[in-house]
Amino acid sequence: MNNASLLRLLVLSAIWGASFLFMRVGAPAIGPAALIFLRVALAAVFLWCVALGLRKALAAGVHWRHYLVLGMFNSALPFLLFAHAAETVSASLLSILNATAPIWAAVIGAVWWRKPLSSRQSIGLSCGVAGVAVLGGIEVAQLPPGGGPAIAAALLAAFSYGMATTYTRAASAVDPFANAHGSMWAATLLLVPTLFVLPLPADTPTTGVIAAVIALGVLCSGVAYLLYFRLIADIGATAALTVTFLIPAFGVLWGHLFLGEAVGWHTLLGATLVLAGTGLTTGFSPASVLALWRARHAHS
Repeated sequence: MNNASLLRLLVLSAIWGASFLFMRVGAPAIGPAALIFLRVALAAVFLWCVALGLRKALAAGVHWRHYLVLGMFNSALPFLLFAHAAETVSASLLSILNATAPIWAAVIGAVWWRKPLSSRQSIGLSCGVAGVAVLGGIEVAQLPPGGGPAIAAALLAAFSYGMATTYTRAASAVDPFANAHGSMWAATLLLVPTLFVLPLPADTPTTGVIAAVIALGVLCSGVAYLLYFRLIADIGATAALTVTFLIPAFGVLWGHLFLGEAVGWHTLLGATLVLAGTGLTTGFSPASVLALWRARHAHS
């Protein structure tokens, strides 16, 4: 991995780690519905501007059903669930629970393709469950009422990402940028009804909240997708998966620095178990990524 790719990887991890910080700031102030609707709408407009500059067609008439599925399971539903959880749960915990998404994807894939989990994957799943148990058990005792359902919502959000991953592998190939662009517009449409059924802000948002909303939409969705797809093109999807392991580190760091969130022994232990479980379940290891990178460059 060259220096440019490594820098993009770190920047992407820092941005996606910060998304939980911004949700923690925005969700209690304006509610999950308004926050996430604005997030995906801003991202859609940003990516539309990029598409105009790059002259990339969306082909919505051909792929609209595909975009709706991706928009639901990869954006609208998980974003909304994480925002709901962010009203109660710390940014640090949310970023760690987000790392269970590859574990869910492996389990869902095993059911989808009717292929049992390997021994390694089963051990990884057990590690992930143990990590969530450590985090959840301690956090629920420290959180105000609603802590348990909030953690369940965050796990359901990660499960939704797993559904999206499995669907994407089974669906017809679509340009990655078009996937991001189309799914953001689809998510925007899907979230419109939530504005009429979920509480909206009664007071005018502060400057800090407005900044968090803009950062979520433009930076954490629009810019982040561009970085992610550039990474996939440069180093491959497997190596790009490294971002999953780095997001919790930045999520915990930003939560501690800007929100004063405590980092206890259970946070470190739970995060270690979750990340170890993710690595085992997905077959990810630094050695495998290095070998893949060497193989790619040996033929270039």
